[in-house]
Amino acid sequence: MSTQTKTFTIHEDWTVVILGFIIIGLSLFVFLPEVPVFKWSNQTDLFADVFDSANLKILLFQFLYLIFIGAFGAFLIGKSVKHFLLGFPIVYLLTVVALIIAGNTEVKGLNLEAVIFSLIIGLAIGNFFKLPDWFKSALSTEVFVKIGLVLLGTSVIFSDILKAGSLGLIQALVVVLSVWYFAFWLCKKLKVDDELTMMISSAVSICGVSAAIATSGAIKGDSKKLSYVISIVLVTAIPMMIFMPIIAKYFNFPEEVTGAWLGGSIDTSGAVVASGSLVGETALKISTIVKFSQNVLLGIAAFAISVYWTYSHNSSAEAVESKPTLKVIWERFPKFVIGFIAASLLFSFLLTAETRDEVKDSLKNLQGIWFALAFTSIGLETNFKDLLNNNSRKPLYAFLIAQLFNVIITLLIAFLLFSK
Repeated sequence: MSTQTKTFTIHEDWTVVILGFIIIGLSLFVFLPEVPVFKWSNQTDLFADVFDSANLKILLFQFLYLIFIGAFGAFLIGKSVKHFLLGFPIVYLLTVVALIIAGNTEVKGLNLEAVIFSLIIGLAIGNFFKLPDWFKSALSTEVFVKIGLVLLGTSVIFSDILKAGSLGLIQALVVVLSVWYFAFWLCKKLKVDDELTMMISSAVSICGVSAAIATSGAIKGDSKKLSYVISIVLVTAIPMMIFMPIIAKYFNFPEEVTGAWLGGSIDTSGAVVASGSLVGETALKISTIVKFSQNVLLGIAAFAISVYWTYSHNSSAEAVESKPTLKVIWERFPKFVIGFIAASLLFSFLLTAETRDEVKDSLKNLQGIWFALAFTSIGLETNFKDLLNNNSRKPLYAFLIAQLFNVIITLLIAFLLFSK
């Protein structure tokens, strides 16, 4: 039975590329999902517009559309489709509540996005109620984020990637190298164990969760330590996502600089997108491009780490037999970046401006809902108690100090490269 399941399994990153292009294909050639109304000022508007029967039908259709795409994704990845079908309606309902709260005109005036409310709702439920294991396993946070990122490619013109991408790659190289070595040195000073040192250094310097997962894979790390690092990454991304845009606005940083700062220092792709969208369209595009420039380095970093670990930390017969090859670079490379670039190429060069304008709003709405679903899921699976464990204080201190160093050095480099 297990062999049969493996036959149908596709890597998560390839799955999100497939799902992203199914959505794009449906939008271009079959039908455009309507954009639901969430905007309201008072109770009368809420019932007349948001809870209007026509709008509820749009929401119902959107739910069926998303659950079909998500269930197909769960099938391709090899996760339980049954658990996904049972868990997704709850995640969707919580996300719609967040979108309705964010749709209030007074809340919009405070520049608070739906992803913040979906995160808060998820955290409140995840930390005050014990969620069943099957429900947690059904959450598809990374899948939701990455589908949203592939769809984000439809709104990024390729010339922007070429223009900002070279600067983004320069920034990524300088930041990744300096922050990684600082974090590594700091962990050694604080006597953090070797596995956690490697995971923390990669997570804080490259791209958070993906880097921690790739590093753990490269060194055959302990899954409990990996879960701990991911918890720190997700929890520290929350205040950074909210306060860094506020700091940037207070000091009137140029939008390009702010985007580069956010993209270079916030550790999760979803949080980068959320914080970039709090600042503006330019910041969102630059932050995403800079984050992707860092993601590109993930495969190379994982390869280098696996070489280092195999030859200096593990001389067992198993490790010697599985000496890393050049294939590791490709295996660790985040494939959803290919989907983002392909979507950007398609919308930059192969479609007319009229076609782009026709599908733009619907795709932007779908992109937003996937990100909101991801943040509800992040909240539901993040437990603050993990960070209060006495045995875990040193790795936490190391991560926070390294993250502060990351924030400062990334801001300096962003000013050097992106200020006009």
